[in-house]
Parts: sequence; C-alpha cells; structure tokens
Amino acid sequence: MSDTALLVIDAQESFRQRQNWHEIDSPGYLARQQALIDGARAGGHAIVRVLHSEPEGIFSLASGFVRPMAELVYEPDFAVIKTRHSALVGTDLPIWLTENGIRRLIISGIRTEQCCETTTRHASDLGWSVDFVTEATHTMPLTDATGHTWTVDEIKARTAAVLDGRFARVTTIEGALAGPRRAAA
Repeated sequence: MSDTALLVIDAQESFRQRQNWHEIDSPGYLARQQALIDGARAGGHAIVRVLHSEPEGIFSLASGFVRPMAELVYEPDFAVIKTRHSALVGTDLPIWLTENGIRRLIISGIRTEQCCETTTRHASDLGWSVDFVTEATHTMPLTDATGHTWTVDEIKARTAAVLDGRFARVTTIEGALAGPRRAAA
C-alpha cells in the first residue's frame, strides 16, 4: 500500500432522501467518483469510506440510508461512521492513517463545502498533505442570509479558492492520481 489514502466522504443514500436531491450537482458525479476510486485502487492507494450519521432523520442509522450509494462499487480498506463534519473528529480514522503510514489524503465525496472542506482543513492542520478533487465532490445550491442563492459552480469555485495553496492542492482526478507535485531539483 502506498502512503496515500482516498477518502470517499458521505457518498451515501441519505442524500437521495432530501427534497432537493434533484438540485444537486448530479450529472456525472457518480462516474467521476467511481473513476477516482478505480484509479486509487489501481495506484495501490488505500480507500477509506466515511459515512455520516445523526441521531434522527434520514442520516440516522435507524433510517437504513446510512449506506454507500448503490452505484459506487468498491471495498474500502477502512470505514468509519462520523457524527461531525470532519472525518477526523470522533472516529478512529487518524489512528488508522498514522498506523498505516498514510501521509497524503485525497478528498472526495459529498458535500463540497461542508464535510469535504472541513475534513480538508482539519487534515492539513494536523499535518497531512491533502489533494482536494473538486470534480469528484458533490453539492447543491445554498441560499445565504441575504437571500442570495449560490449555485453549485459558485460554491465549488469558492471552496477551491479558499483551500488551494493554503490547506490543499486543488486538483483534477488525473492530478491526484499522478501524485504530489515534486519540487524542482
């Protein structure tokens, strides 16, 4: 196994139960997520499945929806269920990553600006090198306190802008699978 792990965050059936599922950036997401999973597996990278659970509702374990999206086919090397935005809070993930010599994380999943971004910031602060693969993340429009509705493209662009060069390298599927940039000799 390499020193890299792909985190597939919250790509779970709970989201299909939301009223606004039809508004989510769905065209192509699952294919891009699967391509990243397949590429990570082919590259010898660990794959971590992260699911989100809450005490009640469609994200509760009792709902039966806290399970991977049916279209995504993979067997994770490690799996956690989180109850916070960051996959690194309240789970055994940091321990598993450390014990397995993982130094670089590739972030993907649902929602771009929420659990994916939060996990990215947290991982960077804890010392992991992070690649954020925007095209393999998924989100939906958001309306702010002023009444402005942010489109999926605006949210993804904003997330990329605040993460790139600060908390992560924002890259494509191909860039993440090619590995980290090497410094010039």
